[in-house]
Amino acid sequence: MQGHIVDVKPDTRNHKGFFIDQGEYKFMGVDQSGWALICVDDVSCHYVDPDNLENHEELLVS
Repeated sequence: MQGHIVDVKPDTRNHKGFFIDQGEYKFMGVDQSGWALICVDDVSCHYVDPDNLENHEELLVS
C-alpha cells in the first residue's frame, strides 16, 4: 500500500497543528501511534490524521 498517491482534505493539519498545503502526497504508511505519514518528496513529509486523506480506507485495508 505504500507509495500510493493520496490527496488531503481542505484544512488538514499535521501532528504539530500546522495547516498543510492541499495537493498530492505519497502515502508512506501509518505508524504505531496512528498517524499517517505522507510525503511531497524525499525531504518534505508530514504526519496527519488518516481521516484527512482522500480514499484512505482503500489504503488501510490489507
